Amino acid sequence: MTGKPNILVFMVDQLNGTLFPDGPADWLHAPNLKALAARSTRFANTYTASPLCAPARASYMTGQLPHRTRVYDNAAEFASDIPTYAHHLRRAGYQTTLSGKMHFVGPDQLHGFEERLTTDIYPADFGWTPDYRKPGERIDWWYHNLGSVTGAGVAEISNQMEYDDEVAYHATRKVYDLARGNDDRPWMLTVSFTHPHDPYVARSKYWDLYEDCEHLLPEEPALPYDAHDPHSQRIFDANDWREYDITESDIRRARRAYFANISYLDDKIGEVMEALRTTRQEENTIIAFLSDHGDMLGEKGLWFKMSLYEGSVRVPLMISAPDLPAGRIDTPVSSLDVTPTFAELAGIDLSEITPWTDGESLVPLTTGATRDTPVRIEYAAEASYAPLVALREGPWKYVHCELDPPQLFDLDADPREATNLAQDPAHAETAARFAAKVEELWNIARFDAEVRQSQARRRIVYDALRNGAYYPWDFQPLQKASERFMRNHMDLNDLEHSQRFPRGD
Repeated sequence: MTGKPNILVFMVDQLNGTLFPDGPADWLHAPNLKALAARSTRFANTYTASPLCAPARASYMTGQLPHRTRVYDNAAEFASDIPTYAHHLRRAGYQTTLSGKMHFVGPDQLHGFEERLTTDIYPADFGWTPDYRKPGERIDWWYHNLGSVTGAGVAEISNQMEYDDEVAYHATRKVYDLARGNDDRPWMLTVSFTHPHDPYVARSKYWDLYEDCEHLLPEEPALPYDAHDPHSQRIFDANDWREYDITESDIRRARRAYFANISYLDDKIGEVMEALRTTRQEENTIIAFLSDHGDMLGEKGLWFKMSLYEGSVRVPLMISAPDLPAGRIDTPVSSLDVTPTFAELAGIDLSEITPWTDGESLVPLTTGATRDTPVRIEYAAEASYAPLVALREGPWKYVHCELDPPQLFDLDADPREATNLAQDPAHAETAARFAAKVEELWNIARFDAEVRQSQARRRIVYDALRNGAYYPWDFQPLQKASERFMRNHMDLNDLEHSQRFPRGD
């Protein structure tokens, strides 16, 4: 590799990391992702910083937990003064581009990206703010409900498909444009899709791939409501479970559509990868693939995210780079680690922000180093009445909430998290050690107070801004028609030559 490497990031939405034990599971129809996995360092136990879109994405882009970014939920502003990997790379001389979703809330819709090719699929304002003052309140117009499960099936177009088709088109066009050589800077392109996020609706060509799939039912059957832990009960209530009768057929169709949409994404990623290959840019490009959070997919009867169970918090992470060996790493890591990893691979010094960074570079793990710090996870959004935090270390996962009994799972012996060991006398020492670690790493009372203050401020601001003239914060992609294709201030001969790749004779 000569000069600084280019960086291509594929981010997807709500992809369950347990389906990527070592790249895509064998039974998934995902040839492009399997080819990428074969040449990548694969981090088999990667965890989101928070199992919800906006907080997860802000944390992954900054290397900071939600209590630092203050992006607690899907309507919390992402402050412009927090550096992201786009800022770091751009400051180091990269051109930085985003095609797709990043769920930025607030007037800054770029956060270090020099160019954004599409708008976002979700709102940028404070309308989706939860309210801890009203525990149990369900806000029907934006909360998830189980209609995504009962309505699962086939469609040839949907809101989400239209969006991801556009994301892939613009990303592919950008890869071709980068190859034309009009800008000699190294580049970073983030391509961020909204699938396989529900609704569980898929095109027939992908749906048909899973007709005989043996994985259409969860491994852990649904539990009675009263058998669930308190946070899971809150998720059920937030999802309006009493209004829906979920049948086995519903479950099969929802999971089938979800798997089908992984194959749809594989095709879209393949389009971008093909453009990269045919324009001879692949050799000098680092390629990363990850998700913001997972989806429970009916395990224990739970759907979507918001849970601290594995299906919701575990995500895929694969990085293909000339300087990284292909292979599997089982050490638990975090999406917080992506920004410091990009910095190390690109030769960028992050020492200025080290005191505010919760992630660590993954590069040392690829050369046999060990890691002693636990993975940290936070959740403080809808379906919670107070913040939840979790630690993943060795085989253990520990979950703490001031309102609930603690949870302790041995994931080696109990990967389905069926047995809470927190009150087991045989594991009292382990539970006490994790409880002390939580107290050391978090000021839970302050965290709770800051979340409540943020919610209160945002509700006032949102109510005010919806009165009178309304100016939306949504990103509006700008295209200069006067600079596209052929116009009369251009020389047709020069244009045809400069826009071709390869140039030809």
